[in-house]
Amino acid sequence: MSSLSRELVFLILQFLEEEKFKESVHKLEKESGFFFNMKYFEEKVQAGEWDEVEKYLSGFTKVDDNRYSMKIFFEIRKQKYLEALDRQDKAKAVEILVTDLRVFSTFNEDLYKEITQLLTLGNFRENEQLSKYGDTKTARSIMLLELKKLIEANPLFRDKLVFPTLKSSRLRTLINQSLNWQHQLCKNPRPNPDIKTLFTDHTCAPSNGALGATPVNLPVAAVAKPAAFTSLGTHGPFPPAAAAANASALAGWMANAAASSTVQASVVTASSMPMPPNQVSILKRPITPPATLGMVDYQNLEQEQLMKRLRLAQNVEEVTYPASRQQVSWSLDDLPRMVAFTMQQGSTVTSMDFHPSHHTLLLVGSGNGDITLWEVALRERLVTKQFKIWDMTACSLPFQASIAKDAPIPVSRVAWSPDGNVIGAAFTKHLIHLYAYTGSNDLRQQLEIDAHVGCVNDIAFAHPNKQLCVVTCGEDKLIKVWDMNGRKLFNFEGHEAPVYSICPHHKENIQFIFSTAIDGKIKAWLYDNIGSRVDYDAPGQWCTTMLYSADGSRLFSCGTSKDGDSFLVEWNESEGAIKRTYNGFRKKSTGVVQFDTTQNHFLAAGEDNQIKFWDMDNVNVLASIDADGGLPSVPRLRFNKEGNLLAVTTADNGFKILATAAGLRSLRAIETPSFEALRTPVESAALKVAGTSATAANISPNEPKVERSSPIKPSSILNGVDTAARSTEKPRSLEDVTDRSKPWQLAEIVEPGQCRHVTMSDNSDSSSKVSRLLYTNSGVGILALGSNGVQKLWKWFRNEQNPSGKATCNVVPQHWQPNSGLLMTNDVSGVNPEEAVPCIALSKNDSYVMSACGGKVSLFNMMTFKVMTTFMSPPPASTFLAFHPQDNNIIAIGMEDSTIHIYNVRVDEVKSKLKGHQKRVTGLAFSTSLNILVSSGADAQLCVWSIDTWEKRKSVSIQMPAGKAPIGDTRVQFHFDQIRLLVFHETQLATYDASKMERIRQWIPQDGLSASISYAAYSCNSQLIYASFCDGNIGVFDADSLRLRCRIAPSAYLSQAALNGSQPPYPVVVASHPQESNQLAVGLTDGSVKVIEPPESEGKWGVSPPAENGILITRTASSSTTSNHTPDQIQR
Repeated sequence: MSSLSRELVFLILQFLEEEKFKESVHKLEKESGFFFNMKYFEEKVQAGEWDEVEKYLSGFTKVDDNRYSMKIFFEIRKQKYLEALDRQDKAKAVEILVTDLRVFSTFNEDLYKEITQLLTLGNFRENEQLSKYGDTKTARSIMLLELKKLIEANPLFRDKLVFPTLKSSRLRTLINQSLNWQHQLCKNPRPNPDIKTLFTDHTCAPSNGALGATPVNLPVAAVAKPAAFTSLGTHGPFPPAAAAANASALAGWMANAAASSTVQASVVTASSMPMPPNQVSILKRPITPPATLGMVDYQNLEQEQLMKRLRLAQNVEEVTYPASRQQVSWSLDDLPRMVAFTMQQGSTVTSMDFHPSHHTLLLVGSGNGDITLWEVALRERLVTKQFKIWDMTACSLPFQASIAKDAPIPVSRVAWSPDGNVIGAAFTKHLIHLYAYTGSNDLRQQLEIDAHVGCVNDIAFAHPNKQLCVVTCGEDKLIKVWDMNGRKLFNFEGHEAPVYSICPHHKENIQFIFSTAIDGKIKAWLYDNIGSRVDYDAPGQWCTTMLYSADGSRLFSCGTSKDGDSFLVEWNESEGAIKRTYNGFRKKSTGVVQFDTTQNHFLAAGEDNQIKFWDMDNVNVLASIDADGGLPSVPRLRFNKEGNLLAVTTADNGFKILATAAGLRSLRAIETPSFEALRTPVESAALKVAGTSATAANISPNEPKVERSSPIKPSSILNGVDTAARSTEKPRSLEDVTDRSKPWQLAEIVEPGQCRHVTMSDNSDSSSKVSRLLYTNSGVGILALGSNGVQKLWKWFRNEQNPSGKATCNVVPQHWQPNSGLLMTNDVSGVNPEEAVPCIALSKNDSYVMSACGGKVSLFNMMTFKVMTTFMSPPPASTFLAFHPQDNNIIAIGMEDSTIHIYNVRVDEVKSKLKGHQKRVTGLAFSTSLNILVSSGADAQLCVWSIDTWEKRKSVSIQMPAGKAPIGDTRVQFHFDQIRLLVFHETQLATYDASKMERIRQWIPQDGLSASISYAAYSCNSQLIYASFCDGNIGVFDADSLRLRCRIAPSAYLSQAALNGSQPPYPVVVASHPQESNQLAVGLTDGSVKVIEPPESEGKWGVSPPAENGILITRTASSSTTSNHTPDQIQR
């Protein structure tokens, strides 16, 4: 069913409700399955009408659809059974047991037996678990709370729990508009026509004289005659209601769209309003010629079609649509409302931005021109760059004349590049500064640009043509695009007032920019110098900022009018209308309200000395807090990417960090656990780990004001009652975060129910082990290279069970192949599989994969699986592959003969041959921060090479444990900071400071993890290290301390049959998800791949061991000791 037909059902539901057809309303709700009426459901549950309850539910889910549905039906039938027992109606109870409850016995036989035994009791309350069962009414109310949580968490009810916001009698209004349109087209329109039927089109009978068209009058809210109407096809879908349009709007659309459009022609013909002959020409803006030919002009039909969908009408009356977001169970605890601490900047904070990946790294711009980098987890100011002009001679004469000598210029905006490697700062006069962030405590000056005349109001980064660029806007009414060498690529003219903000974005691989000016105009631009594609008014018609949700699917804007009225709205891009306007701004603002989005679910804005939060799908304020006071009237604020930290400015030249419970853990343990986007445990998790050993100093719970209309449930802590006994989600309180008295305990994952895992296997060749394993950079697929030279790709796809489309254990992925049926098979002619060393590397954009398995290196197209080229014929054979981080045409290739070849694919030429190892090369890792390549070999040597000259800088031997020979593969991987280096060998894990090549820590297999190490890898945020062992165990280590925090036994993820086999499989290789820090994948000796995640109730692998001496439980836990910074000593 089309979306418009779906909306028609909602209109009919509204009509039936208004006309009091109660039974018909609920029948249509059930039969269509579009809207689950929770109020009706509650009424039937409270009345004990169980047959109607299940009948209504059946329109949306069945018992065996998923575990949520099963739990819902079980709770209902259990209650019905208990009520029969309570009435002493044993016959009815037996009927319910046999007819309704038996279906659950196949899933939990013991529970079914226990329920059956209740028949033998005189009063079922004699059962200990049911001893607190009260009267029927109370029991139903308690069960109803449980059912509502399960329904909200059930993906089958997504988008079905909220009825769209509609104006009253919307269907009548649309009919009214249709009749007006029909009357408009009458050849002989009569005044006050008599409408007697809706079954046929309206026409007026001929009269003696022609009369002017008049609106049709119906009993309900007759609508004034529109000036133009959308053309209607005979068999077309239900057209959207035409908004009143004026000549300027029509001219604007005609000026931007194709002149030959038949729809436009019909619109103009139908309109009785005259069109000024110069209207189109007035709207045309002068086009500035491109400043450079270096950027390819990629304007095409696909872009034009996209921009047509992005065009927004000038009439921005509110239009509401059904919510399309996942309706999940959220809590106030998911909002960062606890004040962790306050920091002093020393000057007014004018802008803030969190690092895109390192979620506790905060960039701050100040009124005195300073740019400061804070590590908020350490409360440490890492580096401050005071304002100065780098090269006055390169600045324009107007700027030189306007600037006082050595006078600081305030920062207007700071921003990180998407990869976190570049910092941009815009100033209130002319300049922008770009700094290179190397991961250390320093910022390197990269570029200074005299960008605009007057104030540079905003700065952002974009990737037109897959090239990192800087976008700026300013007081001179211009938007400019610069490459990273300072060359101006585009100069967008068209605004008639200073440009206030910019919002670069992309959809369907098309890059564009939204811009707002202080006259309230919003425009959209492609990178083509043709001019603005969109011209419409923002609410308030003054200063407005636009932001997309984190997943890029929803567009919001927030602004303030000159009179101090503030507006926060969501836009419908395809319709060009405001989708919803959020309520809650209660005072005239003294400044421009700032806002931010997080978690694809929440909005926050600073106003009235407070922070106000909204659920994206509800227009009413969710909560408001004052963060313990001290906020300015219009505080600036910024979420980190995880959404568990919120930075907000203070009135005394500082900022506060607010946090969720997860955020507090990241601050105290200097780690970033994945945000629990959906906590869904119907059963309690088997894994139980005590809280961290952090302290609760300076943490304020910050009591929020919860609006009555909020869909979010209040925190159990705020209500003062611990409802954990009946809650379906893990309680999250300050005690979970800060209880120091509890002993630390190693998390032992030994049962399948203690973790989530999904298996990808191919039974065609179980003798081929998985030798190499990679996630795609997008996180939606896994690529496995077998010892037979065949590469396999598994993909996850977006659906109801997996709305993100990312790799997950909740959905089995598809073994993907192109329609041609091709396999990605490497050259293995004349190769002994036992001696071959498989190797693989993936391009950054997931377009190409390069691999070898003892033969030639093959470059495959990931879409077609076709071999693009082959090179480097053996001997010697290739043993390791790595793309150069800054040039995908340059590949470092480790060889069997101990050399490293620097190969240029474009010219098919080896540029350099590096010699330094004594045995084959087994690992390569680039550091852009240190500008080095580190190689490892089967000789237990680490070599450091300069990327610029390819000269060897240093060579060190890894320290072998006593009695171990320096043989076997050694591999390397850089930490996220590009300074620390993970080195692993079958005998050890070690971390090094690559700037000095000095070892920091070392861990040696022992006790519970005593087998040889088969592989290791950093998690995506470098907070964890995953290590696999040849006995099937997997260890999860704290990356900084190399202390073991979790052990995953083979019994947790392997079948009993596999464990009982003559040669139980074990992991050969480990890979970590590129975005989810607690997800890992392992490739096994039996050819299968397993993705493993912690339970959703936990969200992470145990907790960090205490840094200080604490109470350690289990012998394995105490064995997880590491070396200190002295390389020659290993602690036992």
